[in-house]
Amino acid sequence: NEAELSLKEKEKPVLIDLYTDWCGWCKVMDKKTYSHPEVIRYINEHFIPVKLNAETRDDLSWLGRHYAYQSAYRVNSYALFLTRGELSFPTTVILPEKGEAPQAIAGYLEPKEMEIILHYFGEGHYGNQSFQQFHQQFSSKWK
Repeated sequence: NEAELSLKEKEKPVLIDLYTDWCGWCKVMDKKTYSHPEVIRYINEHFIPVKLNAETRDDLSWLGRHYAYQSAYRVNSYALFLTRGELSFPTTVILPEKGEAPQAIAGYLEPKEMEIILHYFGEGHYGNQSFQQFHQQFSSKWK
């Protein structure tokens, strides 16, 4: 709900850290990637950040749709929506623009791997240039 309110104030892509409490790689990503100073700075500057437990039993709503916990899958239906049913943890999900399809990047990402993804979506290259083209000309600066 807070992210949706922020989206009304600032038009930025939304970045969702989709995790579970039992996921070891989620904890590593929190410790190494999401606490990296450049990652923190860049996300706060260019995205609306959201940390979401995929197994939350809370009812969630996003852009007028409601999502509930699905006991058959042991996850919230919003996690299924974000990943198109291909659950993997951790997953970094980018919502590029309001109403646009979620872009889910499954697996652990080092800061250097996260850098290119953040720049691609955070600087508006998504939709204007293929990731392949962007990757070929991108020069990483983070370690």
